[in-house]
Amino acid sequence: MHDLAPLARFGRLVATGLRDVTSDPAALDSAGFWAVSATFEGGLTCARFADVRTEPVPAPTPGRWRGPAKGDWASSLDRAGYTAGVRRIREHIAAGEVYQANLCRVLSAPLPEGPGAADVDELTALLARGNPAPYAGTIRLPSHGVEIATASPELYLRRTGTLVESGPIKGTGRTADDLLAKDHAENVMIVDLVRNDLGRVCATGTVTVPALCAIEAHPGLVHLVSTVRGELVPEEGWPRLLDATFPPGSVTGAPKSAALTIIEALETAPRGPYCGGIGWVDADRRTAELAVGIRTFWVDRATGAGPVLRFGTGAGITWGSDPDREWEETELKAARLLAIASSHARENAGVRA
Repeated sequence: MHDLAPLARFGRLVATGLRDVTSDPAALDSAGFWAVSATFEGGLTCARFADVRTEPVPAPTPGRWRGPAKGDWASSLDRAGYTAGVRRIREHIAAGEVYQANLCRVLSAPLPEGPGAADVDELTALLARGNPAPYAGTIRLPSHGVEIATASPELYLRRTGTLVESGPIKGTGRTADDLLAKDHAENVMIVDLVRNDLGRVCATGTVTVPALCAIEAHPGLVHLVSTVRGELVPEEGWPRLLDATFPPGSVTGAPKSAALTIIEALETAPRGPYCGGIGWVDADRRTAELAVGIRTFWVDRATGAGPVLRFGTGAGITWGSDPDREWEETELKAARLLAIASSHARENAGVRA
Protein backbone atom coordinates (compact mmCIF):
# COMPACT_ATOMS: atom_id res chain seq x y z
CA MET A 1 0.00 0.00 0.00
CA HIS A 2 2.83 2.37 -0.76
CA ASP A 3 0.35 4.39 -2.83
CA LEU A 4 -0.93 5.89 0.45
CA ALA A 5 0.93 9.12 1.23
CA PRO A 6 2.63 9.50 4.63
CA LEU A 7 0.34 11.20 7.12
CA ALA A 8 -0.13 11.73 10.84
CA ARG A 9 -3.40 12.77 12.48
CA PHE A 10 -3.93 13.45 16.17
CA GLY A 11 -7.44 14.71 16.85
CA ARG A 12 -7.76 17.87 14.73
CA LEU A 13 -4.01 18.11 14.16
CA VAL A 14 -2.85 16.86 10.75
CA ALA A 15 0.73 16.54 9.51
CA THR A 16 1.80 15.91 5.89
CA GLY A 17 4.92 16.40 3.80
CA LEU A 18 7.23 13.78 5.28
CA ARG A 19 10.80 15.09 5.64
CA ASP A 20 12.74 12.36 7.40
CA VAL A 21 12.40 9.28 9.61
CA THR A 22 14.71 8.14 12.39
CA SER A 23 14.84 5.75 15.33
CA ASP A 24 17.01 8.11 17.40
CA PRO A 25 15.02 9.66 20.30
CA ALA A 26 17.52 12.52 20.49
CA ALA A 27 15.95 13.86 17.27
CA LEU A 28 12.89 14.81 19.33
CA ASP A 29 15.02 17.47 21.05
CA SER A 30 16.10 19.00 17.72
CA ALA A 31 13.57 20.90 15.60
CA GLY A 32 10.28 20.40 13.79
CA PHE A 33 7.08 18.44 14.30
CA TRP A 34 7.42 14.69 14.83
CA ALA A 35 4.95 11.82 14.80
CA VAL A 36 6.14 9.14 17.20
CA SER A 37 5.38 5.42 17.36
CA ALA A 38 7.12 3.20 19.90
CA THR A 39 6.37 -0.52 20.00
CA PHE A 40 6.04 -2.28 23.34
CA GLU A 41 9.20 -4.20 22.46
CA GLY A 42 11.17 -0.95 22.12
CA GLY A 43 11.20 -0.22 18.41
CA LEU A 44 11.00 3.56 17.85
CA THR A 45 9.88 5.41 14.70
CA CYS A 46 10.08 9.20 14.69
CA ALA A 47 8.79 10.89 11.52
CA ARG A 48 9.30 14.62 10.93
CA PHE A 49 6.65 16.38 8.85
CA ALA A 50 6.95 19.73 7.09
CA ASP A 51 3.30 20.81 7.07
CA VAL A 52 1.07 20.87 10.15
CA ARG A 53 -2.48 22.21 10.21
CA THR A 54 -5.76 21.80 12.08
CA GLU A 55 -8.91 20.42 10.50
CA PRO A 56 -11.88 18.29 11.54
CA VAL A 57 -11.55 14.53 11.24
CA PRO A 58 -13.10 13.85 7.82
CA ALA A 59 -16.22 11.77 7.39
CA PRO A 60 -15.54 8.19 6.30
CA THR A 61 -15.39 7.73 2.52
CA PRO A 62 -17.56 4.83 1.31
CA GLY A 63 -15.39 1.98 0.06
CA ARG A 64 -12.14 3.30 1.51
CA TRP A 65 -12.22 0.91 4.47
CA ARG A 66 -13.17 -2.72 4.03
CA GLY A 67 -12.54 -4.41 7.33
CA PRO A 68 -12.30 -8.09 8.24
CA ALA A 69 -15.41 -10.19 8.64
CA LYS A 70 -16.42 -10.43 12.30
CA GLY A 71 -15.87 -14.18 12.29
CA ASP A 72 -12.30 -13.88 10.99
CA TRP A 73 -10.74 -12.58 14.21
CA ALA A 74 -8.41 -15.03 15.99
CA SER A 75 -6.80 -14.52 19.40
CA SER A 76 -3.19 -15.22 20.35
CA LEU A 77 -4.53 -16.64 23.64
CA ASP A 78 -7.89 -18.40 23.82
CA ARG A 79 -10.04 -18.29 26.95
CA ALA A 80 -8.37 -21.35 28.48
CA GLY A 81 -4.88 -20.02 27.78
CA TYR A 82 -5.69 -16.58 29.11
CA THR A 83 -7.33 -17.73 32.34
CA ALA A 84 -4.40 -20.12 32.90
CA GLY A 85 -2.09 -17.12 32.54
CA VAL A 86 -4.11 -15.21 35.16
CA ARG A 87 -3.76 -18.12 37.59
CA ARG A 88 0.00 -18.27 36.92
CA ILE A 89 0.38 -14.55 37.67
CA ARG A 90 -1.49 -15.05 40.95
CA GLU A 91 1.09 -17.73 41.80
CA HIS A 92 3.87 -15.21 41.13
CA ILE A 93 2.08 -12.72 43.40
CA ALA A 94 1.70 -15.34 46.14
CA ALA A 95 5.44 -16.01 45.88
CA GLY A 96 6.17 -12.30 46.40
CA GLU A 97 7.75 -11.85 42.96
CA VAL A 98 5.30 -9.21 41.68
CA TYR A 99 2.31 -7.19 42.92
CA GLN A 100 0.57 -6.85 39.58
CA ALA A 101 1.16 -7.81 35.95
CA ASN A 102 -0.73 -6.90 32.80
CA LEU A 103 -1.70 -9.91 30.68
CA CYS A 104 -2.57 -9.20 27.05
CA ARG A 105 -3.60 -10.99 23.90
CA VAL A 106 -3.47 -9.91 20.28
CA LEU A 107 -6.44 -10.39 17.93
CA SER A 108 -5.71 -10.74 14.21
CA ALA A 109 -7.79 -10.95 11.04
CA PRO A 110 -6.96 -10.88 7.31
CA LEU A 111 -7.64 -7.69 5.41
CA PRO A 112 -8.85 -7.47 1.81
CA GLU A 113 -6.28 -6.28 -0.68
CA GLY A 114 -6.69 -3.61 -3.32
CA PRO A 115 -6.17 0.15 -3.72
CA GLY A 116 -7.34 2.04 -0.66
CA ALA A 117 -9.04 -1.01 0.87
CA ALA A 118 -7.05 -0.81 4.09
CA ASP A 119 -6.34 2.86 4.72
CA VAL A 120 -5.89 3.23 8.49
CA ASP A 121 -6.89 6.90 8.28
CA GLU A 122 -10.30 5.75 7.08
CA LEU A 123 -10.48 3.43 10.10
CA THR A 124 -9.62 6.42 12.31
CA ALA A 125 -12.57 8.29 10.75
CA LEU A 126 -14.88 5.38 11.60
CA LEU A 127 -13.53 5.18 15.15
CA ALA A 128 -13.98 8.93 15.64
CA ARG A 129 -17.71 8.47 15.08
CA GLY A 130 -18.24 5.10 16.75
CA ASN A 131 -15.78 5.30 19.65
CA PRO A 132 -14.61 8.89 20.31
CA ALA A 133 -11.40 9.03 22.33
CA PRO A 134 -9.23 11.86 23.69
CA TYR A 135 -6.04 10.59 22.03
CA ALA A 136 -7.43 9.28 18.75
CA GLY A 137 -5.17 9.38 15.73
CA THR A 138 -3.41 7.94 12.71
CA ILE A 139 0.22 7.34 11.86
CA ARG A 140 0.49 6.21 8.24
CA LEU A 141 4.02 5.45 7.06
CA PRO A 142 3.61 2.49 4.69
CA SER A 143 7.22 2.51 3.47
CA HIS A 144 8.41 2.23 7.08
CA GLY A 145 6.01 -0.50 8.19
CA VAL A 146 3.93 1.78 10.42
CA GLU A 147 0.15 1.92 9.81
CA ILE A 148 -1.73 2.68 13.01
CA ALA A 149 -5.26 3.80 13.89
CA THR A 150 -5.78 4.46 17.58
CA ALA A 151 -8.71 5.34 19.80
CA SER A 152 -6.60 5.53 22.94
CA PRO A 153 -8.19 6.96 26.08
CA GLU A 154 -4.92 7.01 28.03
CA LEU A 155 -2.21 9.66 28.33
CA TYR A 156 1.33 8.29 28.47
CA LEU A 157 3.25 11.59 28.49
CA ARG A 158 2.24 15.20 27.99
CA ARG A 159 5.05 17.74 27.98
CA THR A 160 4.99 21.53 28.14
CA GLY A 161 8.55 22.81 28.46
CA THR A 162 9.92 21.05 31.53
CA LEU A 163 6.49 20.08 32.93
CA VAL A 164 5.58 16.45 32.28
CA GLU A 165 2.35 14.63 33.08
CA SER A 166 1.06 11.07 32.83
CA GLY A 167 -2.50 9.79 33.17
CA PRO A 168 -2.40 6.07 34.02
CA ILE A 169 -5.62 4.08 33.66
CA LYS A 170 -6.23 1.06 35.86
CA GLY A 171 -9.66 -0.29 36.71
CA THR A 172 -12.41 -1.00 34.18
CA GLY A 173 -16.14 -1.73 34.43
CA ARG A 174 -19.28 -1.44 32.35
CA THR A 175 -20.49 1.16 34.86
CA ALA A 176 -19.07 2.85 37.96
CA ASP A 177 -21.01 0.35 40.09
CA ASP A 178 -18.98 -2.49 38.57
CA LEU A 179 -15.68 -1.13 39.90
CA LEU A 180 -14.25 -3.17 42.77
CA ALA A 181 -11.80 -2.53 45.59
CA LYS A 182 -9.38 -4.55 43.46
CA ASP A 183 -9.64 -1.88 40.72
CA HIS A 184 -8.74 0.93 43.13
CA ALA A 185 -5.82 -1.05 44.56
CA GLU A 186 -4.59 -1.76 41.04
CA ASN A 187 -4.67 1.94 40.17
CA VAL A 188 -2.82 3.03 43.30
CA MET A 189 -0.06 0.47 42.68
CA ILE A 190 0.52 1.79 39.16
CA VAL A 191 0.41 5.43 40.30
CA ASP A 192 3.23 4.62 42.71
CA LEU A 193 5.20 3.04 39.85
CA VAL A 194 4.63 6.06 37.55
CA ARG A 195 5.71 8.40 40.38
CA ASN A 196 8.94 6.46 40.69
CA ASP A 197 9.49 6.45 36.92
CA LEU A 198 9.04 10.22 36.63
CA GLY A 199 11.13 10.71 39.75
CA ARG A 200 14.14 9.38 37.85
CA VAL A 201 14.15 12.42 35.55
CA CYS A 202 12.25 15.07 37.54
CA ALA A 203 13.56 17.49 40.14
CA THR A 204 13.37 16.23 43.71
CA GLY A 205 10.08 17.09 45.38
CA THR A 206 8.25 18.09 42.18
CA VAL A 207 6.41 14.82 41.47
CA THR A 208 2.79 15.12 42.60
CA VAL A 209 -0.54 13.30 42.12
CA PRO A 210 -3.19 15.98 41.40
CA ALA A 211 -5.91 13.34 40.82
CA LEU A 212 -6.20 9.80 42.17
CA CYS A 213 -8.71 7.21 40.92
CA ALA A 214 -11.03 9.65 39.15
CA ILE A 215 -13.88 7.91 37.29
CA GLU A 216 -13.94 8.60 33.54
CA ALA A 217 -16.70 7.46 31.22
CA HIS A 218 -15.81 6.18 27.75
CA PRO A 219 -17.99 4.53 25.10
CA GLY A 220 -19.33 1.30 26.60
CA LEU A 221 -17.25 1.36 29.80
CA VAL A 222 -15.75 3.39 32.65
CA HIS A 223 -12.14 3.65 33.87
CA LEU A 224 -10.31 4.78 36.97
CA VAL A 225 -7.78 7.42 35.90
CA SER A 226 -5.09 9.18 37.93
CA THR A 227 -2.77 12.09 37.11
CA VAL A 228 0.94 12.17 37.95
CA ARG A 229 2.93 15.35 37.29
CA GLY A 230 6.55 16.46 37.66
CA GLU A 231 9.13 19.07 36.64
CA LEU A 232 11.95 17.73 34.48
CA VAL A 233 15.51 18.38 35.50
CA PRO A 234 16.53 21.02 32.89
CA GLU A 235 19.25 18.95 31.23
CA GLU A 236 17.03 15.89 30.74
CA GLY A 237 15.77 15.32 27.18
CA TRP A 238 13.70 12.76 25.35
CA PRO A 239 16.21 9.88 25.43
CA ARG A 240 16.29 9.85 29.24
CA LEU A 241 12.57 10.60 29.62
CA LEU A 242 11.61 7.65 27.43
CA ASP A 243 14.20 5.41 29.04
CA ALA A 244 12.85 6.22 32.52
CA THR A 245 9.17 5.73 31.73
CA PHE A 246 8.88 3.17 28.92
CA PRO A 247 7.04 0.84 28.59
CA PRO A 248 4.17 2.64 30.38
CA GLY A 249 3.55 1.35 33.87
CA SER A 250 -0.17 0.77 33.39
CA VAL A 251 0.45 -1.88 30.72
CA THR A 252 3.35 -3.66 32.41
CA GLY A 253 2.93 -4.08 36.18
CA ALA A 254 4.74 -3.58 39.45
CA PRO A 255 7.62 -3.97 39.93
CA LYS A 256 8.04 -3.26 36.21
CA SER A 257 11.11 -5.44 35.64
CA ALA A 258 9.50 -8.51 37.24
CA ALA A 259 6.24 -7.91 35.38
CA LEU A 260 8.07 -7.70 32.04
CA THR A 261 9.71 -11.08 32.72
CA ILE A 262 6.32 -12.65 33.43
CA ILE A 263 4.77 -11.05 30.35
CA GLU A 264 7.56 -12.45 28.18
CA ALA A 265 6.92 -15.95 29.55
CA LEU A 266 3.12 -15.96 29.26
CA GLU A 267 2.22 -13.98 26.14
CA THR A 268 2.47 -15.77 22.81
CA ALA A 269 2.53 -12.82 20.37
CA PRO A 270 4.46 -9.55 20.30
CA ARG A 271 2.37 -6.54 21.30
CA GLY A 272 3.88 -4.24 18.67
CA PRO A 273 2.33 -0.73 18.77
CA TYR A 274 -0.24 -2.00 21.27
CA CYS A 275 0.82 -0.88 24.77
CA GLY A 276 3.58 1.22 23.24
CA GLY A 277 3.56 5.00 22.75
CA ILE A 278 1.73 6.87 19.97
CA GLY A 279 1.61 10.64 19.50
CA TRP A 280 3.45 13.80 18.57
CA VAL A 281 6.36 15.96 19.67
CA ASP A 282 6.78 19.61 18.65
CA ALA A 283 10.50 20.11 19.19
CA ASP A 284 10.32 23.83 18.40
CA ARG A 285 7.71 24.57 21.07
CA ARG A 286 8.96 21.87 23.47
CA THR A 287 5.47 20.41 23.72
CA ALA A 288 4.26 16.85 23.23
CA GLU A 289 1.37 14.47 23.73
CA LEU A 290 1.95 10.74 23.62
CA ALA A 291 -0.80 8.22 24.31
CA VAL A 292 -0.50 4.67 25.58
CA GLY A 293 -1.17 2.50 22.53
CA ILE A 294 -4.35 0.85 23.80
CA ARG A 295 -7.62 0.57 21.81
CA THR A 296 -5.25 0.51 18.86
CA PHE A 297 -5.32 -1.20 15.45
CA TRP A 298 -2.33 -1.71 13.21
CA VAL A 299 -1.79 -3.22 9.79
CA ASP A 300 0.88 -5.89 9.42
CA ARG A 301 1.98 -6.41 5.80
CA ALA A 302 5.03 -8.53 6.63
CA THR A 303 3.12 -11.79 7.05
CA GLY A 304 3.89 -13.23 3.62
CA ALA A 305 0.20 -14.09 3.24
CA GLY A 306 -1.43 -10.73 2.65
CA PRO A 307 -2.19 -7.84 5.01
CA VAL A 308 -3.42 -8.56 8.53
CA LEU A 309 -5.20 -6.22 10.91
CA ARG A 310 -4.19 -6.58 14.56
CA PHE A 311 -5.70 -5.30 17.79
CA GLY A 312 -4.58 -5.86 21.38
CA THR A 313 -6.61 -6.23 24.56
CA GLY A 314 -5.61 -7.05 28.12
CA ALA A 315 -6.16 -6.58 31.83
CA GLY A 316 -4.16 -5.88 34.97
CA ILE A 317 -3.88 -8.96 37.16
CA THR A 318 -3.63 -8.71 40.96
CA TRP A 319 -4.08 -11.18 43.82
CA GLY A 320 -7.77 -10.21 43.83
CA SER A 321 -8.27 -11.14 40.18
CA ASP A 322 -10.84 -13.70 39.09
CA PRO A 323 -9.59 -15.40 35.90
CA ASP A 324 -12.97 -15.47 34.16
CA ARG A 325 -13.75 -11.86 35.09
CA GLU A 326 -10.38 -10.77 33.67
CA TRP A 327 -11.12 -12.58 30.40
CA GLU A 328 -14.49 -10.82 30.25
CA GLU A 329 -12.72 -7.47 30.79
CA THR A 330 -10.56 -8.11 27.73
CA GLU A 331 -13.70 -8.97 25.76
CA LEU A 332 -15.44 -5.78 26.94
CA LYS A 333 -12.50 -3.63 25.89
CA ALA A 334 -12.37 -5.22 22.44
CA ALA A 335 -16.02 -5.73 21.49
CA ARG A 336 -17.04 -2.21 20.45
CA LEU A 337 -13.87 -1.50 18.47
CA LEU A 338 -13.81 -4.83 16.64
CA ALA A 339 -17.41 -4.23 15.62
CA ILE A 340 -16.45 -0.85 14.15
CA ALA A 341 -13.43 -2.23 12.28
CA SER A 342 -15.54 -5.07 10.88
CA SER A 343 -18.61 -2.97 10.15
CA HIS A 344 -17.88 -2.59 6.42
CA ALA A 345 -17.15 -6.25 5.78
CA ARG A 346 -19.55 -8.37 3.76
CA GLU A 347 -19.79 -11.15 6.31
CA ASN A 348 -20.85 -10.98 9.94
CA ALA A 349 -20.20 -13.84 12.31
CA GLY A 350 -18.47 -13.91 15.72
CA VAL A 351 -14.98 -13.51 17.20
CA ARG A 352 -12.90 -16.67 17.00
CA ALA A 353 -10.78 -17.28 20.12
